[in-house]
Amino acid sequence: MFGIKEGEYLVRLARKTIETYLREGRPPKVGDVPEKFRERAGVFVTLESYPDKELRGCIGYPEPVYPLIDALIKAAVSAATRDPRFTPVSLEEMDNLVVEVSVLSKPELIKAPPRDYPKKIILGRHGLIAERGFNRGLLLPQVAMDEGWDAEEFLSHTCMKAGLMPDAWLQRGTKIYRFEGIVFAEVSPRGKVVERKLA
Repeated sequence: MFGIKEGEYLVRLARKTIETYLREGRPPKVGDVPEKFRERAGVFVTLESYPDKELRGCIGYPEPVYPLIDALIKAAVSAATRDPRFTPVSLEEMDNLVVEVSVLSKPELIKAPPRDYPKKIILGRHGLIAERGFNRGLLLPQVAMDEGWDAEEFLSHTCMKAGLMPDAWLQRGTKIYRFEGIVFAEVSPRGKVVERKLA
């Protein structure tokens, strides 16, 4: 999908986008980029405090609705300024935050009896989306690994993220989608960028 060179570019651009927006009120202009960044892809930008790794913002696009480069810029600005769970990030605060970028594959509906859903989920590879009516919630692949969940717990927490009961994945009318993600992150603020090995 993407190597560390592309991952480093995406993470550096996400940080530059946030800092430029906080300083000037607009994202930076981006010149020529490799063709693969012009292809549509889902992407999330996550901000965490350093070194305690507390979530500070996370926004993205699960569906490939925009070219990756455009989705990244939109997600970076939103993660820093429009995550409803947090107050907007300040420019000074960026000195103490690490930036993480997750590039996602297109979500696919899991077609199986609900009780077999856990067998269709590979922890460390798959992220999940739970959908029922107007309720929709998403958790990235790294969340299950960071929290130490098994597949059933991952399903339950994804349902709760959607505002549903934990066992909603077992109920008729709930759709569960899975997707894959590749994750690149700063080791420290403005530091080395690495690919997070989740499995």
